[in-house]
Amino acid sequence: MSESVYNPWEMARAQLAETAGRLNLDPSLHRILSNARRSLIVSLPVKMDDGSIRVFQGFRVQHNLARGPGKGGIRYHPDVSFDEVKALAMWMTWKCAVAGIPYGGAKGGIVCDPKQMSLGEVERLTRRYAFELIPIIGPERDIPAPDVNTNPQVMAWIMDTYSMDRGYSVPGVVTGKPVSIGGSLGRNEATARGCVFTILNAMKHLDMPIDGLRVAIQGYGNAGSFTAILLAEEGCRIIAASDTGGAVYNSNGLDPVKLAEHKKSTKSVAGFPDTEAITNEELLELDCDILVPAALENQITEANADRIKAKLIAEAANGPTTLAADKILEEKGVWVVPDILTNAGGVTVSYFEWVQGLQAYFWSKREVNLKLRDIMEKAYAMVYKIASERSVTMRQAAMMLAVTRVAEATKTRGIYP
Repeated sequence: MSESVYNPWEMARAQLAETAGRLNLDPSLHRILSNARRSLIVSLPVKMDDGSIRVFQGFRVQHNLARGPGKGGIRYHPDVSFDEVKALAMWMTWKCAVAGIPYGGAKGGIVCDPKQMSLGEVERLTRRYAFELIPIIGPERDIPAPDVNTNPQVMAWIMDTYSMDRGYSVPGVVTGKPVSIGGSLGRNEATARGCVFTILNAMKHLDMPIDGLRVAIQGYGNAGSFTAILLAEEGCRIIAASDTGGAVYNSNGLDPVKLAEHKKSTKSVAGFPDTEAITNEELLELDCDILVPAALENQITEANADRIKAKLIAEAANGPTTLAADKILEEKGVWVVPDILTNAGGVTVSYFEWVQGLQAYFWSKREVNLKLRDIMEKAYAMVYKIASERSVTMRQAAMMLAVTRVAEATKTRGIYP
């Protein structure tokens, strides 16, 4: 696959092919896992505030359901594509398998720019999309969650639309909801907390004392901002952060809480006091100890991988590093903790939320965080064990673990009819 024309679906399938070769996977199973089980493309007519009708395009893909119902976020972004959603669904399959969660992988998206839309327009778009998804989602079928540019409010609208159709409240149809309607404590910062747990485990294996380590955060959204705050609490120094509006740098460190407040009030990290404005590209190549890509796919490529100076990369985003870049980073000795392990905290606490909703019995935040730590540490230990025994990278080890689990479930269930 040429990186000059990046295609996330091709990248995801190439990762699977590489792993299948390592595992000597049965060609029939490889063919099954190389394709999405179910894909839905919908046209979404929405009445805008000015009275006009716009038609948006939406997607929902269920990659594999052998280990349980589909699970995966919904993103609203102008660059969403069908191939991107298919790739994200496949990565969700591997992520759930690495974490040992009884879900298959799914993903959804709408081609739109919610930042240029009113709240009412976003609500009408969301409800129209949810109505179109009703035949294929549900607590036992496929459970959506927040992703890029979606949030608990969006999940509440989807839950309400689905529940109105059913005639009774169905909190288990989505996760990432507000706590007031069945959401889980600890869900909002779960992706970041899981990321930090993996970083702390990596520090032990790399024999790097965490106090004072310099961290650069690419993408200061939910995952990036909470990761920065939690790492600062552990003693790290956050030296740079970025979002779509720009990037800021201060070698002496940034206050991640104040930076989050600044972004909330100004809509960007740009212009944060006592910082130097840099580009997103410069942030990735900063002299730092830990780099956390927490934005979109295709950020670390063969074009910039050789200039990466971080000793550890913790992928809080999905698919931020291309295959060619992976090989360069491996040769440089950079320790990469892959996305399907690093950012599994979000889906793990989504699983907790789903379980709590089904039982109508809710846990304390402390209980949620302790259970999350246990799952993340167990997953990291299993991946690290495979990496050590097979002399492969952490990404290769994580993929081997995930594909083995999904292939076994697919083979055991068989094909019907």
